[in-house]
Amino acid sequence: MTQIGCYIPPSRKPGVLGVHSVDHFCLAVPNLADAENFYANFGLDVRSQGNTLALHTDGRTHRWGRIVEGPRKKLQMMSFGCFEEDLPRFAAHLQARGITRMDPPEGTNQDGLWFLDCDGTPVEIKVAAKSSPNEKAKFGDVSGPSNLRNAPLRGMAAPVRPRRLSHVLMFVRDLERSIAFYTSIMGLRVSDRTNFVAFLHGVHGSDHHMLAFAQSDAPGFHHCSWDVGTVNEVGVGAASMADKGHTRGWGLGRHVLGSNFFHYVRDPWGSYAEYSADIDYVPVEADWEARTHAMENSLYLWGPAPPSDFVTNYEA
Repeated sequence: MTQIGCYIPPSRKPGVLGVHSVDHFCLAVPNLADAENFYANFGLDVRSQGNTLALHTDGRTHRWGRIVEGPRKKLQMMSFGCFEEDLPRFAAHLQARGITRMDPPEGTNQDGLWFLDCDGTPVEIKVAAKSSPNEKAKFGDVSGPSNLRNAPLRGMAAPVRPRRLSHVLMFVRDLERSIAFYTSIMGLRVSDRTNFVAFLHGVHGSDHHMLAFAQSDAPGFHHCSWDVGTVNEVGVGAASMADKGHTRGWGLGRHVLGSNFFHYVRDPWGSYAEYSADIDYVPVEADWEARTHAMENSLYLWGPAPPSDFVTNYEA
């Protein structure tokens, strides 16, 4: 359709049942004060809510993550958003596929559909506003004018403030089984994969991946990825985190699958938060051709070699 001569993209793929967003993740960590310090330094808006922390981004009311205290780091649950008219369809779909529903965990949404995924991780599907983007994220890296210094003085660089959660990467016990579960039950689709890692997007328009899996011997949380608007912000964010003592990580580099520029900062528990810029996008009206790639394409096109334990699952 058109409006004042401008194309308005459709907001969903007609007739297709699928979640539209990763609504939020919940991660248990041993010390909430350490988590508050890490994520606030990273540039997130961290809010205390009782005995939990809520992860927001500047200018957005959406809660992208929830951090709770526990004896060790553990991915507690994943929540996915769907359109209101799709919730009863999902309920019937779960029943038809023999998926046993569970009671909502204490302190969580009581109106969603709760069940366990194939690794035993609690999963929720709930009615929520679409938080995944409806178009490719704006990317602001351009050459500056001549006769001017285009980089700010180091002490005057603006603090990096991520715009939104881009994706979550989970460790899974069986890559093939997890792909089958999340495509057949949640309606996600494979974008690209190797025999070690897989990237899944939403059918109603999303980044190249809103969810990714890495093969491991136990389920777990590898990283949360946060969208920024320029490569400079990726670099400034990494430098700022190093100045604050968060020196371990990986980057600057560029991924092959997804194409985004990245820098990963290691958190206090052995997982990562990623600054990500200019990731590929799959619009709602298109179908991405899923491909299986060689292992050499799993991690990066260019950049430093990753740390030796980058894909170690410390929840195993």
